[in-house]
Amino acid sequence: MRELTHTEAIDLVGRFEAAEELPEQMRSDVRLLGSLLGRVLRESGSPGLYEDVERLRTATIHAYTDETPEAFARAAAIADGFTVARADEVARAFTAYFHLVNLAEEHQRVRALRERDGRPGRSATDSIAGAYAQLSCEVGEAAALTRLQSLRFHPVFTAHPTEARRRAVSSSIRRLAEFIDERDAAIRDGADSARIEPKMIEEIDTLWRTAPLRAEKPSPTDEVRAVMAIFDETLYTAVPDVYRRIDEAIQGADAGSRPPIVRPFVRVGSWVGGDRDGNPFVTAKVTRKAAGIASEHVLLGLERTAQRIGRGLTLDATTTPPSEALLALWRRLRAADEDAATEIAKRSPNEPHRRILLVVARKIAATRTRDADLAYRDPDHLLADLRTVQESLVAAGAPRQAYGQLQHMIWQVETYGFHLAELEVRQHSAVHRAVLAELAAGGARSEQTEEVLEVFRAIAFVQERFGPRAAGRYIVSFTQSAEDLANVHELARHAMGEGATLPVLDVIPLFETFADLQAAPAILAEVVHHPEFEARLNATDRRLEVMLGYSDSSKDVGPVAANLALYEAQAKIAAWADESRIELTLFHGRGGALGRGGGPANSAILAQPPHSVDGRFKLTEQGEVIFARYGDPAIAMRHIDQVAAAVLMASAPSNEDRNRDAAERYADVAAAMDEASRARFFELVKAPGFAPWFATVTPMEELGNLALGSRPARRGLSVESLEDLRAIPWVFAWTQARINLAGWFGLGTALEAVGDEHRLRQAYADWPLFRTLVDNVAMSLAKADARIARRYLDLGDRDDLADLVMGEMLLTRSWVIRVTAGSELLDNKPVLQRAVKMRSPYVDALSLLQLRALRSLRSGDEATPSDPEQERLLLLSVSGVAAGLQNTG
Repeated sequence: MRELTHTEAIDLVGRFEAAEELPEQMRSDVRLLGSLLGRVLRESGSPGLYEDVERLRTATIHAYTDETPEAFARAAAIADGFTVARADEVARAFTAYFHLVNLAEEHQRVRALRERDGRPGRSATDSIAGAYAQLSCEVGEAAALTRLQSLRFHPVFTAHPTEARRRAVSSSIRRLAEFIDERDAAIRDGADSARIEPKMIEEIDTLWRTAPLRAEKPSPTDEVRAVMAIFDETLYTAVPDVYRRIDEAIQGADAGSRPPIVRPFVRVGSWVGGDRDGNPFVTAKVTRKAAGIASEHVLLGLERTAQRIGRGLTLDATTTPPSEALLALWRRLRAADEDAATEIAKRSPNEPHRRILLVVARKIAATRTRDADLAYRDPDHLLADLRTVQESLVAAGAPRQAYGQLQHMIWQVETYGFHLAELEVRQHSAVHRAVLAELAAGGARSEQTEEVLEVFRAIAFVQERFGPRAAGRYIVSFTQSAEDLANVHELARHAMGEGATLPVLDVIPLFETFADLQAAPAILAEVVHHPEFEARLNATDRRLEVMLGYSDSSKDVGPVAANLALYEAQAKIAAWADESRIELTLFHGRGGALGRGGGPANSAILAQPPHSVDGRFKLTEQGEVIFARYGDPAIAMRHIDQVAAAVLMASAPSNEDRNRDAAERYADVAAAMDEASRARFFELVKAPGFAPWFATVTPMEELGNLALGSRPARRGLSVESLEDLRAIPWVFAWTQARINLAGWFGLGTALEAVGDEHRLRQAYADWPLFRTLVDNVAMSLAKADARIARRYLDLGDRDDLADLVMGEMLLTRSWVIRVTAGSELLDNKPVLQRAVKMRSPYVDALSLLQLRALRSLRSGDEATPSDPEQERLLLLSVSGVAAGLQNTG
């Protein structure tokens, strides 16, 4: 097999990169970052490394564009021919390249967002302003305003282990992003941009030399601090900026000088430090610590904000006289902290509004340090003081100061309180049953029982310390009966003791399996008559949350049947809630990968059943998705705006009518797809020996050795059954094998069962649920690779199962292309298609390196110890493939 000459290689790579039609600025960034990485590799002290990386890169590009068996075999031979040490270096080089390409793509998104925001008159319905305008046309301005002001978007950050890169790597990438910003500014200003390149190459060299794998699994506290970094760097300022932009779009030039129309609609939740389902490392002590860390971050932020606003509020009492309420507030503050008030008054002569804010900053600091004499009792008392200042400014004729930065701080307090994130506890229903059985039996209590009871005491402590909003949502995994939910209140009584004040609990069922989703309406209808649930409904104006699991339902019946079952469950639960006069919030347990409900959130929201959204949307955000959506302020603002717009539009009559009509018109199509896809999925997963075969043909077992998160990869010790395997490694392992089976398997058979291509194309045009499903499958298949997938499947020595998977892959690919009326996958989404094509050959290189390691590890018998060098190579490649594909778990 002849390798390309140097000239042929350069020509091939140039033609491939040119064919991808990247935006010119992004192409420039990728070219620069790639060339700087090449220079780092040449200077690395490892002779021939750069040349070997280029050999494999050229070969995988050739194999991707040529598609002949010979070209693919040549690329595989190069990967197999490296020593293990060289393969390790090459894998690290490709992983570093992906980090740089991801950075360039993210930076291009930010550029595009800045350009979009600079264009006047934009009112597309994928922004809140545009959605509000459209809704006003459909329901009238008064009704649209009511819906806008009751809007709620509630992302919940989780610590599921799908973020494969270390925080040290993320920090290096963030510093590089700042250098690219600096370079852009230099180019715009006509300055010397070349002076920035030495700083960039130094940082890329640091990135290259930073160990890509964690030495040990992060603790739950480490995971809490990782999420806090997102708050500090992005969310604290981005969320009020979103509110401001919406208000500006609606009020125009009057925004900032009048009371804002928009009300704070974002609430941030967290499972990090609270989710103990199957994670023995999350204890009651960790939960208390997580709440303390979050509170420390938000109070420190509010303290600094009050200081900053206070220092700038140099309005003289002559031009801006204080109100009587403001003077009374000053007297109260001075009496509580006389020495500090006297000193502040000296520094702020005749500046009453300024000195109030500076004393407020001290009171926030006292709240953080738990100085009971000065601390605020709760966020409402802080808000009262801030509104007193605001009202005084308005009365004195200074509305811009009242509704400017001070309004931002008010929004921050309303959004985050003193707790930052509403900490949610999750536990498995079986654990509750076991503990209650032990308590009923009497005798000595086990460690598990003591820990479960201590959790309720921790919730009570957090509520007392940081307010009721800080904790109180308690999610019951695998809810299968009303008793599973009532058990939570019984456990709380055991924990707190007879006659003690119980913590405020909103018990949330999590329906995960296909059977549980079908049983959900009946369970809910029963549980709302339990005394504790009825009392809580009455106390909250009949509000109720219900969580839907995407992961286990997909693993249970396959992605097609799971999507249809989720839609049906939502429709039935929403209808029951409407009849019962309950304000329902559906909580979507979506992951990042397509097999776990991933994909664009806004299109998924618009495909939900009528009345299942009603202006409220809550979902989990996890792993690499957290950093992709919230790691950059501009991207975070766009994501929040886009999702909130979809939440607003979901209940528009036009959208609800479309979903209702499509569900009725294509009910027969849904039924045929459901039956056929489930049968096909069961043919695979219920085949004798499937579970150990799956563990053989994917790196599932090895993923447990990758220090991604604190949670164990499976609930039990065996891979003989899929029931105990967590949905994350199920999806992650198929993704690493470039099969992505969890995202598409069964759709080809389902579409074949319908058979009517014309009707399926009509369904794709008219039925949002079907369109979302097909689009997500198209992306999942585009990121798969049949030739690499076959090599993984060949590791299992089960041609029957391998042929079943490959046959379904080809069938699904064929039908998706036909239904979307294209010539290849993603023809109707050219930007996404281009991004996938640009990455694929580079991911192929890492997959070939992973395959050689996996083959080596699978070739020994059980008595032969594993080769640690091959294990390290495999784990390095896992990290790289995750970076290349981006939505892994």
